[in-house]
Amino acid sequence: MIIGTVREIKPDEYRVGLTPEGAHALVDAGHRVLAETQAGAVVGFSDDAYAAAGATIVENAWEVWARVDLLVKVKEPLPPEYPLIRDNQTLFTYLHLAALPDLTRVLIASKVTAIAYETVQLPDGSLPLLIPMSQIAGRMATEIGAQWLRKPGPGRGKLLSGLPGSPPAHVVIFGYP
Repeated sequence: MIIGTVREIKPDEYRVGLTPEGAHALVDAGHRVLAETQAGAVVGFSDDAYAAAGATIVENAWEVWARVDLLVKVKEPLPPEYPLIRDNQTLFTYLHLAALPDLTRVLIASKVTAIAYETVQLPDGSLPLLIPMSQIAGRMATEIGAQWLRKPGPGRGKLLSGLPGSPPAHVVIFGYP
């Protein structure tokens, strides 16, 4: 099977669907891996690292999309990518389709096999591909909350840890474990 990954074009999306380590595992399993040039550069994965893992570096995203049987992304395809989606291809990515009816129609019309990370479930009902993202979001929540408390900034000048003579901020987390 030919498996590929591309740079994400969604603004402020810095993750990459396939790391060099993942590419190496796929190559070792007998697959051919294509990586768009600079696919992982923003998170520190060079083209050289992908090449050392056995991946072939491809100059542009459209060529990766055209040549692969399985495309591994992070985020759902955006409108400029819609024409690249095709039949006899599998797309593996996060797909929040309830909010994206146009993408849903494109996926159906293209006859692509689309697998959403957030729907992959183990027999016990756990969501192994969604759990790490939820863990990251949980850990980031306090950092983002602290940013909103800062002055200068939009907040009232609160420091989560407090200061001598100034009590720490109180934090309330809404949700469930």
